[in-house]
Amino acid sequence: MIRIRKAKDRGHFNFGWLDTYHTFSFGDYYDPLFMGFRSLRVINEDSVHAGRGFPTHSHVDMEIITYILEGALEHRDSMGNGSVIRPGDVQRMSAGTGVSHSEANPSSGNAVHLLQIWIMPKQTGLKPGYEEKFFGDEKQAGMRLVASPDGRDDSVTVHQDVKVYAAVLDIGKEVNYELAPIRHAWIQVARGAIVLNGENLDQGDGAAISGESALVIDARERAEILLFDLA
Repeated sequence: MIRIRKAKDRGHFNFGWLDTYHTFSFGDYYDPLFMGFRSLRVINEDSVHAGRGFPTHSHVDMEIITYILEGALEHRDSMGNGSVIRPGDVQRMSAGTGVSHSEANPSSGNAVHLLQIWIMPKQTGLKPGYEEKFFGDEKQAGMRLVASPDGRDDSVTVHQDVKVYAAVLDIGKEVNYELAPIRHAWIQVARGAIVLNGENLDQGDGAAISGESALVIDARERAEILLFDLA
């Protein structure tokens, strides 16, 4: 079964400095039908204006993945980490027992476009942690593993039974993914347009997948997608 979450049906807020779309309930946006999917709790598509950002705030017991589509984002946290992440980078922050951080667009003229992803950890009370890795052109070769429970294939490590893949697909390119029995998947179209098992998905659309063993993804136009393989 494939259940499509259309981009236009997401929660949307424009605060001037931040234009944000919420796939699942978040903050002041509440939809009891979309509280998350399996351990996937948040997918926010954010556009942050030049020179603006999120002031220091705190998190606990959450695996937070930041995926940059365009521009750059400066990160600072209470663990002493400070970096600027750009397209191709995948950042993982484990909030665990508690961490504070800030995120800002360091550009003086360009917005930063990103996906902020929250995954519920397998256990609470973990030690906070931070990691980032660059994948770049590897995503154009097919499904590139970017996050996993054991850091396999040089992916970032998340404390949950989830594998996250990223792919950049040229128009007409097809990729296949075999979903193991009793596993579920979520596909998020970050850019472009695809056909998933005969269903059209456009930029910003997501799809919850259960009871399917084979996923066939065709690019209707150049596309960038994330696939979450979930317990």
